[in-house]
Amino acid sequence: MKLKFAGADFTFPLLPHDSALDIVALLGVQGVDIGVFGGRSHIRPENIVKDLAGSARELSAKVRDRGLEFADIFLIPGAFEVLAPNHIDPKERRKSRDLFLRILEFTARLNARHMGGLPGTPWKGESGATSLKRSSEELAWRVTRAQEMGITFSVEAHIGSIVPSPEEALRLVKMTPGLTLTLDYTHFTRVGIPDSRIEPLVAHATHFHVRGGCKGRLQAPFKTNTIDYARVLKAMKKSNYPGYLGLEYVWIDWEHCNETDNLCETILFRDFLKSVKL
Repeated sequence: MKLKFAGADFTFPLLPHDSALDIVALLGVQGVDIGVFGGRSHIRPENIVKDLAGSARELSAKVRDRGLEFADIFLIPGAFEVLAPNHIDPKERRKSRDLFLRILEFTARLNARHMGGLPGTPWKGESGATSLKRSSEELAWRVTRAQEMGITFSVEAHIGSIVPSPEEALRLVKMTPGLTLTLDYTHFTRVGIPDSRIEPLVAHATHFHVRGGCKGRLQAPFKTNTIDYARVLKAMKKSNYPGYLGLEYVWIDWEHCNETDNLCETILFRDFLKSVKL
């Protein structure tokens, strides 16, 4: 299996976007993950929807000039409940669909082939089964719209989502034809779930986030990481994983994710993954 690596522009949120892209290119990776996060990323949905064509031309030029490819366009409208695909309010779900279509168009204009999002959240006052069913229905609609444009759509099972365990994430994928995963072990490792329970999800992943994690820490340094990434790579090889390995350290004031040296940790994981014999 030939590994393809990507860096994330949202690993370096304190830098101007051009500088963040410069660092990603200097890492010697092939691709870049672009964060489209409401209110907090370099490329924000509330800004680009004003001029999708112009925004796409500008970003495409920046990425192309640095010799990079688009690995993933990752949409997060805001806090987990903001425009969640399974929002309990039908009006908010319509707004969520509209935003999805706008960013899907943006993704297509970039000639990017992969778009990620979040799976939805539990809602007070209704059963988890009802919330999950609505997530599946809404995500199936998104999968179809993306497929019509030749784009693969995935969701990231995460802490606080409607699918906080590997088993629930697998259930969502199986009940939603065409849906794939942006797989990040750390969201499960954080609560003490072993690699062996997470591994079945590899076969359903089309994008992957790599960083250190351990019980009690969503984001940890390389030296305290407990995830067996050599085993992960072997599982990827077995399932013919098609996507990038996104080196995804983040810097936000949530879950202690502003307490690591993102640049050094990214380099350590890049070099370790390259050293694994498959």
